[in-house]
Parts: sequence; structure tokens; C-alpha cells
Amino acid sequence: MEPKEPKNLRRAFIKKAAIGLTAFSIVPRYVLGGNGFIAPSDRLTKAVIGVGGMGRGHFGYDGTQVVAICDVDKRHLEQAAGMLDKGLKTFSDYRELIKLPEVDIVHIATPPHWHGIMAVDAANAGKDIWCEKPMTHTIGEGRRVVEAVQKHGRMFRLNTWFRFSDVFYGMGTEVKKIKKLVESGLLGWPLKVTVGKHTGYDWKFYWVGKDNLVPEPVPAELDYNAWLGPAPFKPYHPHRVHQTFRGYWDYDGGGLSDMGQHYLDPVQYFLGKDDTNPVSVEVDAPQQHYDAVGTWRRITYTYADGCQIILDGDGTDDKAAYLEGPKGKLYPGFKSDIQDLEKKLATFPEPAAQVTSFVESVKTRKKFALNEENGHRSCNIVNIGLAALKLGRSLKFDPERQLFVDDPSANKLINPVMRAPYDI
Repeated sequence: MEPKEPKNLRRAFIKKAAIGLTAFSIVPRYVLGGNGFIAPSDRLTKAVIGVGGMGRGHFGYDGTQVVAICDVDKRHLEQAAGMLDKGLKTFSDYRELIKLPEVDIVHIATPPHWHGIMAVDAANAGKDIWCEKPMTHTIGEGRRVVEAVQKHGRMFRLNTWFRFSDVFYGMGTEVKKIKKLVESGLLGWPLKVTVGKHTGYDWKFYWVGKDNLVPEPVPAELDYNAWLGPAPFKPYHPHRVHQTFRGYWDYDGGGLSDMGQHYLDPVQYFLGKDDTNPVSVEVDAPQQHYDAVGTWRRITYTYADGCQIILDGDGTDDKAAYLEGPKGKLYPGFKSDIQDLEKKLATFPEPAAQVTSFVESVKTRKKFALNEENGHRSCNIVNIGLAALKLGRSLKFDPERQLFVDDPSANKLINPVMRAPYDI
């Protein structure tokens, strides 16, 4: 579950005023008039795009009030509206929602193939952005989001929280303690991270597509063309949409895309690689279908300094340490072969503090712990792996240029053509 905001957050809030939009700049509400704030009892206003299960699950975030929702499925809109206060505004077109001057935060809870376009449009409209994972469906979309968010001075949060909160799956501790261990140098360098069922992680291989779909009539309540949006047109089948869309390349990328940022964003953080990416990826997987996502056995990422991340899909590494260096190993439950690890670790400094409340981030204009920059980099790991799976071969990647090296086929996957009239 998403951790809640602390109850004692300062309730100062942005003064109510329309967003000033010009051809050259966007003036946020928090800088308009007076000292920029109104009564401490006020809450930030939020609009949610996509109110299926994930969107409805985040209505009650402390310090915010949902004032508008959007969905292309009328049934979802009706169900969500019944959970919220009267006076709520409902939309079937998100472009109308992001024009609302009373909205502070736009929460994007759609399938991933919509994340990039919506985030860029929301930033252009002067909104702060809360986006579900994966951050974007392609590497190129992620770069456009970073550019738009920073151009307009927006606050951005990606909705996975393990780098700063909660017990990190099988490790039995928060990631902060793992980062402290890495920064201590007690394990040595370079490090190898193994992510699989024997170290506490589930790649959810039930998120696979079907390659024998027979077209069915589109339900009356669903605007299927709008649901597809920038994705290529494919005849409607219920398995393509809503809960099972993750099994199709056009909209998501199976278990790797669904769980990748939950599992891998903390790795980028504790390895100190928030401003870079691996330089190569190797895949061991069955041939993938052109439409339906399949499973994989093993994916290996290597950084320029020799650090590696190994995704153990078929669970063959039954004796693997989660984190291994030349001087020692760390196993699930924060167990290690380093003698007196806890005592030694206590002598080292704690990792740098982070802003872990998005309400605080919006009010103070300080970057959230997981923002557009480091979120884009950890999403790149996911999308690099998906590109290798689609093509069925190993790839080399240039982290500076964010392009595959001497590989036109792979680079086509960075900025694929979107279905007209959609663009980013």
C-alpha cells in the first residue's frame, strides 16, 4: 500500500488564483498574490486520470482532495464518482480536465502507453504530476517528460516508494540501510544484485498476453478508440484492456514492466547510479510474439564500472545472495557473511535525507525523492530490457546519449511512431 502523509504536515497552502499561461511561461498558483499561501486547513486539490482499480485506490491520500476525475469507461466514472464528494467534476477527455484552474496535482493512473503524453500535457498546463509506474512506455517518452517538467518548473512524483519507505520485499529492512551498507564500502566494489524469487521477488509471469484473440464488439460504456490513444489500432478484445492490458507490447510489458520500477529503482538508488544507466543488457528468453508479451528466464544488465543487475526469471539462482561484492555478501533478511556487520555498519554515516512527502514537495517546491530525473533513469532499465526481449538479443546502450549503440532496429523502439493524431 502507498504510505500515507504524516498527519503533522504543515497545512499551509497555495493561494487560490488562476494559473497564468502565456506563450513563454507558466506561473504556478503558489507564487500568485500575497505571501503565496492561504489558510493552514486547506488541502491540495488533485485530479485523477484513469479511475479503474489503481486510480480509485489513491483517492484518500492525506493532504489532498480529489476534485475531478477522468476515464474513457463510463462504468469506471460512475463507480469512482460514487466514492467521492458531491461537486466532483467528471470528464471523458483528460485534455479538458487539465485545463481546470482549481487543480494542483494531476494523478495519472492509466495504462503506461498514455503516461508520457499525459504527463507532458499536464506539465505544459502548469500542473504538478503524480504518475503511476512504469513512468513511461518508451525511453524517448521519458526524455520528453523530463524536458517538460523542468521547462515549466513542475513537481513530479513517480508512485513507487521503496527507495525511501517501507520494508523492501525479502530484504527485511528499508532500502536506506542497504544504501548505507553500499556506501560504507564493506562489501567492496563492483557489486552484483540478483533479483528473483530466491531473494524475495515475484516477476508476475501471469501478466502474459494471448496470441489467439478473436475480435469482439466494444462494450457500450467504453470509448475503445480513446483507450487505445497513441497505440496502434487492434480489434477489441476484453483481454486487451483494463486489468489484463499488461500482457500486450502496445500498452505495457508484462511482469518486467509491471514490477520493474518497484524492484529496480531502489537498486539505482543504493548503487548511486541515479544519473546513469547500464551499458549493456543480455537476455535469455523464448522468442517473443509480436503482439503478446511472453516470459523470460534471465536478464543481465552491466554498468560501465562492472556492477551488474541480474533478473532471475526462472528461479535458477537458489543460493544467490541479493547483493554481492568482492568483500562480502548480503542475503534476504539482511543477513551477511560479514562478521559483526551491524556493529561495523553503526560507525558509518546515514545516507542523505530526502523529501518523502509529495504534499511537502508541492508546497515547498523541493524535488520529491523519486522525481522525473531519477524516475526516468530507473524506467530506462525496464525499457532497455523490454527492447532486448522484443528483439531477442543482447544490446549495448549509451547512457549519456540514451541511445542503443550502432543498432537502428533497437533505436526505433526509443521513439516509435504514434497513431495519428497523437504526438508528444
